Amino acid sequence: MAKEVEVQVEICREGAVLPKYARTGDAGMDVSAAEEVLIRPGETVIIPTGLKLAIPEGYEIQVRPRSGLSFNTPLRITNSPGTIDSGYRDELGIIMSNSSESCCCNPQIIFGIDSKCNEKGTYRIRKGDRIAQIVLVEVPRMKLRLVESVKDIGVDRGGGFGSTGVKA
Repeated sequence: MAKEVEVQVEICREGAVLPKYARTGDAGMDVSAAEEVLIRPGETVIIPTGLKLAIPEGYEIQVRPRSGLSFNTPLRITNSPGTIDSGYRDELGIIMSNSSESCCCNPQIIFGIDSKCNEKGTYRIRKGDRIAQIVLVEVPRMKLRLVESVKDIGVDRGGGFGSTGVKA
């Protein structure tokens, strides 16, 4: 069984849903929207969750996309993975973007996140919709030590940024 670490949570909006694991062995807990939000093509919004967290020192919570939502809609968690630091005590908000192009769609049609066709257009996030997942991660502290050169430390794989290229 995996190690359990207690994270204390405060509900700060009426009707907010506590995150939960969908299945045994899941790495992430599903997080739900606490308010209804429209996301128009090209827009980026912060979706409130109604949750405030007290994350233990030495840990972070990473906010990640739900794979089905990313596959079936043009909605994206913009700063994925997002980091929630142990000292943050305000409401958890999910930064989400609609990658649809603004000129591509009928503004009268509004899709829900249960859409399965990756339709381009405006999306409605409903209160209670599962919009992201959170993963608790242990974070060791870095201690930096200034040296003359890192060239002879460890193994140099050779090549620079992007040097492995695309393999066919």
